[in-house]
Amino acid sequence: MRLFLAVLLFTALCILPQASEVARASATSLPHFERRGEATQLIVGGKPFLVLGGEVKNSSTSDLVHFSRKWPLLVRDNLNTVLVPVAWETIEPVEGQFDFSNVDGLIKGARDHDMRLVFLWFGTWKNTFSSYVPAWVKRDQQRFARMQTADGRGTERISTLSTAARDADARAFAQLMRHLKAVDGAQQTVLMVQVENEVGVIPESRDHAPDAQAAFAQPVPAELMAYLAAHRATLNPQLRAAWEAAGGRSTGSWTEVFGDSGMTDSLFMAWSYARYIDHVAAAGKAEYPLPMFTNAALIRPNYEPGQYNSGGPLPFAIDLWKAGAPALDFLAPDIYFDNYAYWASEYRRPDNVLFVPEARGGAAGAANALYTFGALKGFGFSPFGIDERGVQLAGDPSVGLGTGGDGDPVIGALYGLLEQLSPLVLQKQAEGKIATVIMEGSAQRSGQGRIGDYTVNMIRASGPDGTTDPVSRVAAMFLQTGPDEFIVLGAGDMQVSFTTDRPGPPIVGIESIDEQMVKDGAMQPGRRLNGDENGQGQSLRLVSSDAGEAKVYRVRLYRYR
Repeated sequence: MRLFLAVLLFTALCILPQASEVARASATSLPHFERRGEATQLIVGGKPFLVLGGEVKNSSTSDLVHFSRKWPLLVRDNLNTVLVPVAWETIEPVEGQFDFSNVDGLIKGARDHDMRLVFLWFGTWKNTFSSYVPAWVKRDQQRFARMQTADGRGTERISTLSTAARDADARAFAQLMRHLKAVDGAQQTVLMVQVENEVGVIPESRDHAPDAQAAFAQPVPAELMAYLAAHRATLNPQLRAAWEAAGGRSTGSWTEVFGDSGMTDSLFMAWSYARYIDHVAAAGKAEYPLPMFTNAALIRPNYEPGQYNSGGPLPFAIDLWKAGAPALDFLAPDIYFDNYAYWASEYRRPDNVLFVPEARGGAAGAANALYTFGALKGFGFSPFGIDERGVQLAGDPSVGLGTGGDGDPVIGALYGLLEQLSPLVLQKQAEGKIATVIMEGSAQRSGQGRIGDYTVNMIRASGPDGTTDPVSRVAAMFLQTGPDEFIVLGAGDMQVSFTTDRPGPPIVGIESIDEQMVKDGAMQPGRRLNGDENGQGQSLRLVSSDAGEAKVYRVRLYRYR
């Protein structure tokens, strides 16, 4: 009996620390968003957090031994957050039986390398298809209905109207979030979760299965119409124009309310996806309410619905997603196109924080990251394929996602500086004393922006080899640290001058330019560049090294007649 009691006491003492850890987790503030001054920021551990991220390739984390070789690359490239897939088929290979060994291995790897994670839930859909659902879902088409084409053919895409699939996905996702709370609630290695991935319909603009046809003919749901009416003044202009062109009705079928077009098909699918994903996200949040989002595959130029992911959270459909998926904290764009500034700006709205989970890397990615953090006050940026050699988007060899060699040294150099500058970047976002000027493509010969009392004028400059690239993307971020003083960080080769239209002496001169060495969160002055390097006080010249090294400068201006 004494032996039994001793064993019982020992067991209780072993369990108590785990119980207290869960209690501390409930008392600790989870990652969340707060409005701080002029920016909405991600708060982690009570402090604003800038996500210097990278998304790994889809299959990289399916084998932990394979992925263990990638961690050093991610450390070398100065990431603080890695976006990694978690597939439904991996955690629930048999219905009702869960295996979280892969999840636990990813969390351990991140902790061992002092990184955070964003989990990408590859549940019912990944890039429109249902390719990551378990085999028991794939094989049971009677229980888990598929979308159909107009001629009645099935597709490898679970129907948005399948309540059986929705509920099964929600149960699995809830189990994942419950497990995360148990194993990570105290340390909070996992910051956020993306629910599904790049949803939408291809190659047609909507589902034509009999139940979908019937739903399309029914009146637009009353709750959606009420939302549109309440938010009419702030609706996406394209959505509002389509609604008003069809008469601005308060009720009617989808074609009666929005017109007979492919865009209407896409809106119908957007609502269907949003309601499905909201159910899944809400089930997960009931277990562990981390921030959640879903992402959009954007529209290629001149493409019609069905040629792209019709129904995803595209700019004209964001309002439908906001109405249909309130469990999602924000919607995010995957941006691989040249007009990055336009697409990113579409997702910076009063009701939507900006995070870019997939983008190009390399020199273009570095410029885009500066634009995200500076011009748009975004909280995170993440090139895709960060763990592999330079890769291409399938079907578009002109779109590079990385640079030669494993990892991304150009992004790594930029992140190395931003890691040290993050407190200042976040502070200046909140104060509204941050700006980025970007130049995209050969059509843009110059760039212009404003910071404080000054106008920034930017042109391309020759690089280390003496040549000028007319199509490169270049950007410079300005952090105002005084009335006439700025910290400047550039990506690419450019020349910057300053003018003003404010009262006072009309000519702007450069008092001084000092290189800044950033170490352990503090900046120390390097060389004073007041001679040939700045055109005898006329301009700031930003030139990347051959290795893509990013540099920081402190610029002081003055005015004269």
